[in-house]
Amino acid sequence: MRKILLFAEQGFTIVSLLMYSGAIFVVVLSGGAGQSDIVEYDSSLIRIIYSLIYAVTLVLLVLRWKKTLYFLSKDFWLYSLLLLTAVSIIWSFEPSTTLKNSFALINSSLFGLYFASRYTLKQQLHLLAWNFGIIVILSFIFAIALPKYGIQNDLGGPKWRGVFTHKNGLGAKMVTSSMIFFILGYQTQRRSWLFWCGFSLSILLLLLSASGSSLLNLLIIILAFFAFQIWRWPYQFMVPTLIMMAAISQSLYFWLSNNPDVLFSSIGKDATLTGRTELWPLVIDMIWKHPWVGYGYGGFWQGWNGESAYIWLVAGWTPNHPHNGYLALCLDLGLLGLGVFFVGFWRSYLKGFAWVRSSKTAFDIWPLIHMTFIGLSSLTESNLLESNSLTWILYVAVSLSVKM
Repeated sequence: MRKILLFAEQGFTIVSLLMYSGAIFVVVLSGGAGQSDIVEYDSSLIRIIYSLIYAVTLVLLVLRWKKTLYFLSKDFWLYSLLLLTAVSIIWSFEPSTTLKNSFALINSSLFGLYFASRYTLKQQLHLLAWNFGIIVILSFIFAIALPKYGIQNDLGGPKWRGVFTHKNGLGAKMVTSSMIFFILGYQTQRRSWLFWCGFSLSILLLLLSASGSSLLNLLIIILAFFAFQIWRWPYQFMVPTLIMMAAISQSLYFWLSNNPDVLFSSIGKDATLTGRTELWPLVIDMIWKHPWVGYGYGGFWQGWNGESAYIWLVAGWTPNHPHNGYLALCLDLGLLGLGVFFVGFWRSYLKGFAWVRSSKTAFDIWPLIHMTFIGLSSLTESNLLESNSLTWILYVAVSLSVKM
């Protein structure tokens, strides 16, 4: 009986991770719509599934209430940020949206709490491997057998998007997938070929998605993986090596600053990052209108009837997010929210280094890897503080996992 319950709980965890990944349901229910298509579809099934996940997660946390309380006491800044999203309904420009989004954010964050309190880092990575293994296989099936859903044709040519609604969604998820399979293949002796196969297929999907920024992020993160291991060396070797790496990185930064076209052309982007750099000044203008607490969580992007109308009018197109996680956070919660996030993130990052220093396995580098990914991807994507987002849930999980 105990084994059956354990199997059922792991099954629930994998299904939940699959839902939070944003895979399958939206692209199917939207009929394989492109990014510029305006499609209305019945999302009641998705809402029902999320509600069931919230309820089961809460029950599992209550059943292990002592451990739940222990982990709840570990990150004041994380919970302060979540509380701020809920309180922002007071000044929100769209209170109903703020109420709905903050409710989903808090509940999905509770799943991150459950994931960290229930499973070790090694177990988390294995469950994530199951999740991404399913995503990788289904992405190939969708693209090859169901191209209406798996191929995106409204971006100047066919691009793979697999079980996601946009090619960049597939690219970003394959960065995380690649690193999970890479860490498991690097550390595990038994059946390591299976993890390297998952790593290879994830890389292939990343290339087929033609997501240049995701490819660049992956290359940086793989280099970071080996750099983080230097932190375990004896001090007499570690310190000079880190100083040398810092000097090389600084030189590379200055060179790329003076030759940005080399970087952009290498990832298939123009100097505006596909219009992002033209959008950001407009977003900053709106941030400075309400700089301290923002427009409320989810209260800004309300189309022509909201504050986003100014950006749509001036930019000449209709973005639904600023393509930058830090700017999105400022719009939602102002400089106060951004400051609370950065304090919590920096504390977790330092804890991650201490965790790596005191451990020996590649599994223990995973928290630093994911936080590095968040720092990089938030420069061009807006899912930093997104409800029902796997990226945010894993941030909650790794932040709590290194504070035991």
